[in-house]
Amino acid sequence: MLDRPEANFLQSWNWGEFHKNLGHEIERVGFWEDEKLLGVMLAIVERAKRGTYLTVPGGPLIDWENGKLVSEFKKTIEGMAEKYKCVFVRVRPQTLETSENSRLFSDLGFRNAPMHLHAELTNWLDITKTEEELLAGMRKATRYEIKQAQKLGIKITSSQDSADMDEFYDLQMETARRHKFVPFGREFLKEQFRVFAADNQAVLYTAWQDSVKLAYAMVIFYGQEANYHYGAGSQEGRKYPGAYLIQWEAIKEAKKREIKRYNFWGVAPEGEESHRFYGVSVFKRGFGGQDVAYLHARDLVIDWPRYFGNWAIESFRRRTRRV
Repeated sequence: MLDRPEANFLQSWNWGEFHKNLGHEIERVGFWEDEKLLGVMLAIVERAKRGTYLTVPGGPLIDWENGKLVSEFKKTIEGMAEKYKCVFVRVRPQTLETSENSRLFSDLGFRNAPMHLHAELTNWLDITKTEEELLAGMRKATRYEIKQAQKLGIKITSSQDSADMDEFYDLQMETARRHKFVPFGREFLKEQFRVFAADNQAVLYTAWQDSVKLAYAMVIFYGQEANYHYGAGSQEGRKYPGAYLIQWEAIKEAKKREIKRYNFWGVAPEGEESHRFYGVSVFKRGFGGQDVAYLHARDLVIDWPRYFGNWAIESFRRRTRRV
């Protein structure tokens, strides 16, 4: 793993292995100078009916102030795009949404993508603080729900067995129907969990009230960050604060691993009550973290005529899915 503060699981070895196991072609690149590793990049080839394209999620991990390195990055992805006959290359770097970063990508020839690639507005919690400080920094209601869950005797179990993802998938389907979103496929979830869990980098948490399952959460522990990547809750679980206790137990586990931050993953913009993730965003923000906005996904267009068709399809999907 490259020792950079923005290193993340989307650029990890296991994210590449997960995609390989799904049958995707991937490219791993190291950027070197005088035998010193300066940066890394994982790129994934996505083949769709509307055309093949290349994605670089959460990366590349490079110094964006190093002009020579940035030029080499662009040259590399252009070569990959030619190799795989891509319509475009989509990048969502692990860099902040600022006017300077936006200008950098415009100067490189990138344009705003019609859809996100991965979560762009996230919520981070600094977990280098003591448990007492973390509890004190939460909203009063969140702190109350954690204590109430403990008082009610709600139990949290953890698993690294990918077979348990079958029940998570079933509950996710129920959650998707309730909140009207398109869920991930069973094999997509199971294989992702299996690869990361094999290296002790993923845990599936379950909240129980007696024999009733209330909620699930899949958390990925990688580098200096723990990520609340997926969650699902039952209809019965809405009556109990099990989801709150899951997050608290995951945060404590991350602290044991000496991880510095807990990433609650995607949140809706503040005040956008029509956003389909508004409710879960209120839940996430209750733990006292701060919002962090990554640069919106950018596209480097290779084949303009075919790209416009893709742009129209994704623009329509963004509007209909309310994201």
